[in-house]
Amino acid sequence: MFAGLSRNDWFLFLAFTAVILLMPIILQPIGAAYPALMQKMCIFGLFAIGFNILFGLTGYLSFGHAAFVGVGSYAAVWSFKLLTMNIVPALMLAVFFTAIFALVIGYVSLRRSGIYFSILTLAFAQMSYNLAYSVLTPLTNGETGLQLSLNDPRVIDRLFDGAGPGLPRVNFFDLYISGGGYAGFYTCALALIAGFFISIRIFRSPFGMMLRAIKSNQNRMRYTGFNTRPYLLAAFVISGVYAGLAGGLMAATDPLAGAERMQWTASGEVVLMTILGGVGTLVGPVIGAAVIKYFENIFSSFGDATLHDVFGFLPDAIEDPLVAFLSLFVGDGWHLTLGVVFMLIVIFLPGGIMEGLRRIWNLFNRRRPGDREATPAAQPQPAE
Repeated sequence: MFAGLSRNDWFLFLAFTAVILLMPIILQPIGAAYPALMQKMCIFGLFAIGFNILFGLTGYLSFGHAAFVGVGSYAAVWSFKLLTMNIVPALMLAVFFTAIFALVIGYVSLRRSGIYFSILTLAFAQMSYNLAYSVLTPLTNGETGLQLSLNDPRVIDRLFDGAGPGLPRVNFFDLYISGGGYAGFYTCALALIAGFFISIRIFRSPFGMMLRAIKSNQNRMRYTGFNTRPYLLAAFVISGVYAGLAGGLMAATDPLAGAERMQWTASGEVVLMTILGGVGTLVGPVIGAAVIKYFENIFSSFGDATLHDVFGFLPDAIEDPLVAFLSLFVGDGWHLTLGVVFMLIVIFLPGGIMEGLRRIWNLFNRRRPGDREATPAAQPQPAE
C-alpha cells in the first residue's frame, strides 16, 4: 500500500499533515484558531477532496453531492440513537449507507454525461431533500431534524454502562468528540489526513491515470473498445463515500441531522470550494474549503465597529465614507466579498489559488542571469 509514492508525494503528505495538526498555532494570527471553526475546515476539506476525485479527475460535475452528506449525517445520528455514542460504528454506518446510495445514484446518472449528468445529480439531490423534509419524517424528523433524546435505546451503551444522567456525548472510547473541543478537531483532522493520503494514492495510481484519460478524451477510449462506465461509477462511489464520511463527522461534532444539509446550495458550495482552490490539484480543494469557511465564520463577524477601529487614525471626513463603503463587504455582505474574490480568481487565475501559489513559486525559483554561465552550453538546434 505504501509503495508507489515518489519522494515529492511523501514530502507533500508530511507537510500537509504538519500544517493540519498545527492549525491551532498557524491560524492564531488571523483569529481563526478555535476548535469549532477548525472542525468545519477539516470536515469541508474532506468533502472537497472527495468531490475533486470525481470532478477533478473525470470532469463530471455533480450538483448533488450534498445528498450524500445528508445520508451520512442521518446514518450517524441513528447509530447514536440506537446503538452507541461511540463514533466508530457511526462513521462505519455513514460510509456503508452512503456507498449504497451513491452506487444507485451513480448507476442512473452516469448513463448521461456533460450538463445532463449535472442536472440528473441535481434532481436526485432535490428529491432526497424533499423526501427527508416531508415524506420520510419517521426517519428524518422532517424540518425539526433528527436529534438525540433521553428515551433513545442505545442498546450497546446501556448493555455495558447503563443509562447515565442527561444526554450522553459523542465519544471515541471515553474521549469526548462533541462540544466544540480540541478532541473533536483532532478527530476531524485525522480523518482529513487519512482522506488526503488516500486521494494521493488514487491520483498516482493506474486507476487515477485511467480517470484522467476519460476526462481527456472519453470518446476515443470508447472507440478502442474500452468500457469507461465501471471506472466512472467507482470514482462516483468513492467521491460519495468521502461526502458521507464528512456528513458523519458533522453529526459527531454536532449530533443533529437536518434536511438543509441536502439542499442544492450545499452542493454548490463544494463546487465553489474546489474551483476556488484549484480543480484537479491535491491541496487546492482543502485550501478553498478553509478560505470559504473563514469568510463565513470570521469575516462575516466584522462590523462597523471593527472597521472604525481599523481606520480610526484617519480624519473623520475620510473615515466615515470609507467605513460606509467597506461595510457593504463585511458582516451580512460577506457573500459580496466572496463573490468578488471568486470572480477575480476565475478571471486571472483559472487554476485557482494553487495556480497563484505555483506562479509565486516559479517567480522565486527563476534562474538568475549569472546562473546561465554555470550550466552546460545548450546544444545547437537543427535548422527547420
